[in-house]
Amino acid sequence: MIFKIDQRIFGQYPDVLLGIVVVKNINNSGENSEILEFLRSAESKLSEKIGQIPLAEHPNILAWREAYRKFGAKPKDYPSSIENLVRRVLKGENIRHINKLVDIYNFVSLKYLVPVGGEDVDKISGDIILTFADDGEPPVVLLGEKEARPPHKDEVIYKDDNGAICRRWNWKEAERTKMTEATNNAFLIIEALPPTSRVVLEQAANEFVDQIKKFCGGDISWAILDKSQSEILLI
Repeated sequence: MIFKIDQRIFGQYPDVLLGIVVVKNINNSGENSEILEFLRSAESKLSEKIGQIPLAEHPNILAWREAYRKFGAKPKDYPSSIENLVRRVLKGENIRHINKLVDIYNFVSLKYLVPVGGEDVDKISGDIILTFADDGEPPVVLLGEKEARPPHKDEVIYKDDNGAICRRWNWKEAERTKMTEATNNAFLIIEALPPTSRVVLEQAANEFVDQIKKFCGGDISWAILDKSQSEILLI
């Protein structure tokens, strides 16, 4: 199984960087109070991190808003995963426990203000690609929804051989490949657009990996993909 970035993506987003983390033989069961303490700490520091400017104008949020507009998605209707997460926290919501991997990636996402996501590798069919949706993509049921809907032509999606596993880049993931407490093997992504630098992405990835090792165990590898290295073997 490989993961690759369609070269057409770099035509519109030449500076995109993806931190790819592959975890195998992990224990993702149970709730860990220490992870939740990290998450609460990141939540408490968020207002200071964002500052006084409107959230939509914060450089890390604005970068994804502009990226979404390029493929025809209105950020107000379809916020990026990082904008959605930050808005929830700024409204006073504590991000609830899902499972250890998700709790850790929510912490990393808030601390570094970058989108982070992941899928259960054992639920993936074939290879994974970040690409533009074609006409006639199969309908997909997204998290929290009941009705299957197809991606729109030219929206940015992650997909495998059975269709989209995440729509509108990082807006919402598919139900069929979601990580659960039973997940043993996973594929995780930290996404960066300018002004987030490679150095910051590396810091985020290193902290992500350290947290996973500490709380989930298993075998972990990671790499950064860009336009010069756009493909990686997952398993």
